[in-house]
Amino acid sequence: MRTHSMHRQAVVAPALYDKWFVFAIGSIIILGLLMMTSASIVVSDKQMHQPFHYLFKQLVYMTLGFAMAGVILQFEIAQLEKLGSYLLVGVLLALALVLIPGIGHSRNGSARWIGVGPLGFQVSELAKFIVVVYMAGYLVRRNLEIRTQLSGFLKPMLILGTMAVLLLKEPDFGATVVVTATTLGMMFLAGMRVRHFAALFSLVIAALAVIAVSAPYRLARLTSFLNPWERPFDTGYQLTQSLIAFGRGGWFGVGLGKSIQKMFYLPEAHTDFLFAVIAEELGVIGMVAVMGLFFLLVCRIFIMGREAQRLGKHYAAFLAYGFGLWIAIQFTVSIGVNSGLLPTKGLTLPLMSYGGSSVLVNCLVIAVLLRIDYENRLSALGIS
Repeated sequence: MRTHSMHRQAVVAPALYDKWFVFAIGSIIILGLLMMTSASIVVSDKQMHQPFHYLFKQLVYMTLGFAMAGVILQFEIAQLEKLGSYLLVGVLLALALVLIPGIGHSRNGSARWIGVGPLGFQVSELAKFIVVVYMAGYLVRRNLEIRTQLSGFLKPMLILGTMAVLLLKEPDFGATVVVTATTLGMMFLAGMRVRHFAALFSLVIAALAVIAVSAPYRLARLTSFLNPWERPFDTGYQLTQSLIAFGRGGWFGVGLGKSIQKMFYLPEAHTDFLFAVIAEELGVIGMVAVMGLFFLLVCRIFIMGREAQRLGKHYAAFLAYGFGLWIAIQFTVSIGVNSGLLPTKGLTLPLMSYGGSSVLVNCLVIAVLLRIDYENRLSALGIS
């Protein structure tokens, strides 16, 4: 005779986090560390006489980022909403300070870093994060105005315009495009009228086009990507080397660590052109795997946003949508640049490319998204 305990079904406590989200994040980070190390090992050995210099620095930034994420996880999303306006003012001031000689640090002709001595932080990375935080709050407070009146979307455009001017002064055209596209996407999801959105979108595209052709180096990049082989050792150099990496990779790649292009042929192989090294070493299979992981990540983020909206947590919903758009846009542009589908821009692969500022801000994004999902699950269980 079976005992009562044998008939009793085991009660499993529901998970307070999204397993697929954690899987996607973990896989992207691990694969990113592996490929970033492979892409940087030659240049690191040459410059620093230490093949794993960039790996060690990336791990330090990642450890600091995870520590910051652990702190952020302790705070409710509602507290972040209250800070949105103050954070926006702070980042605008920081973007202005970057342009002051002696405070801002210049690298490769761009004044994008602020800090003391060898320690620097790229403010444009933080600007992407804070724009989403502020816009999510604005879309909740002014939702009716955005849906019905022209003034509803003109107000944030003034703020966006100010930030764009400061970013272009650095100059950082890539960050400007990402911030602008993310803001427009969030406003569209908030219910902006199609005719208002179409008019605004056309205006922004026209403005970006004027900005793009106003500087000789930007115009050269725009024209060279259409036919990089015309000037393969000048304006088309980066793209031609990237395309050679894609061509060498084939279906299965040349093998991990066996890239030729990373050996001083492809500039910024461990940052802006990391996807080209992935294409060369891991082939089409590796590229599809990376794209699949990012697709899974963005899908899970949007599911978090939809669930938050269903539960009446509108600020958390717009926050998730904004971060999902940001990651999707930056990832898409980065692949487009590496493969020659888009003009060459300085944009890294989120969570994969080398860069301390990018790693720290990405860790903040992960923490906020985990907190949103955690609060969603508590609400669904009736705990909060």
